Amino acid sequence: MPLARLRGFALDLDGTVWAGERLLPGAADCVGALRAAGLPVVFLTNNSRDRAAALARRLTRLGIAARSRDVIAAVDLLGAAIRQRLGPARVLPLGARGLRAALAAADHTPVAPERWAEAQAVALGNDPTFDYRKLRAASRAVRAGALFFATNLDARMPTGPEGDFDPGCGALAEAIAVAGGVRPIVVGKPHGPMFEDALARLRCGAAKAAIVGDNPGTDIAGGRAAGLFTVRVAAGGAYEPDAAHEADLVVRDLRELLARWRDARGAGTS
Repeated sequence: MPLARLRGFALDLDGTVWAGERLLPGAADCVGALRAAGLPVVFLTNNSRDRAAALARRLTRLGIAARSRDVIAAVDLLGAAIRQRLGPARVLPLGARGLRAALAAADHTPVAPERWAEAQAVALGNDPTFDYRKLRAASRAVRAGALFFATNLDARMPTGPEGDFDPGCGALAEAIAVAGGVRPIVVGKPHGPMFEDALARLRCGAAKAAIVGDNPGTDIAGGRAAGLFTVRVAAGGAYEPDAAHEADLVVRDLRELLARWRDARGAGTS
């Protein structure tokens, strides 16, 4: 069984490891067992409000010990992607404090919405203060030639275990793209940069790595494109097949994944 041959695991956070401010069933036990077996674990997230260090602290507080290098956050990849294309640049930032900090860490200079014409790039994350003023500035900037970057195209961001959500970065990106006539350069799942970073940190080839996540269109589609073994967590046990992005394995939660992994290794069930 492929599970027994895996040498590294990349776990999505929202909807897989946690929901809001609580760990989902089996998360701590699953991560602990994989680590005890000597298998590296990294956490991937399209979260564009917090940087890796903040997310690692949250994981640790909730019961999974983590360091910043264990987490790959789309917001951290954004600053690097802009620098790779433009070098240190004048950037119109649309997002929370974590996005601004990530841009500053990459030596970019923020541009206020009123000075959109000076922007060489627009950097979009999930922005709880997004309004018409910001939409006008961003769409004008990209229409005038500024490169348009987004952390992800997620339409919704889960906020609780009962299906609650906030509008995601993708909802805002669509508004800018429609008004400005420019599609964004995306660094988060399902696009390649996050999976490339994950494989580098896991130190194993794609054929021996797994992506575990709840979203077929981001976690599973991105994992398949990158050549990883894909595990879909069907939240709450509800499962609707997705022919376009079918996973190699479907489990109800991380408790079931742990049991399947132990069975595959001949170690019995939990």
